[in-house]
Amino acid sequence: MSNYTKISREEGARVELHDKLNLTGAEISINRMKAGASVPFIHAHKENEEIYFVISGKGKAVVDGEEIRLEEGDWLRIAPPAHRQFFAAEDSDFNYICIQVRANSLKGYTMDDAIAIE
Repeated sequence: MSNYTKISREEGARVELHDKLNLTGAEISINRMKAGASVPFIHAHKENEEIYFVISGKGKAVVDGEEIRLEEGDWLRIAPPAHRQFFAAEDSDFNYICIQVRANSLKGYTMDDAIAIE
């Protein structure tokens, strides 16, 4: 078994990569919403924070009742207990990546977690 997993472009309104990439520490999804569409429910999490990156288009997130306008290039982090829902703008598709990880679990990052091989 190799130490990597590669997949090619996946189509669909929502593509979850947990199973496709055999992820063990995060869930990553690619989300594509047509203009005027929305996630049909409000949700929160028990332990996982979510980090969103807007790939293209524009829309908004409603977090604990506050509207946050989002457009291409924006990043947004949402704490686990926050109530959230996403909406595409009426005149624009809205495409984003969501990275879900356990809050407060990061023990090292970048060079703190790296091991120099040579």
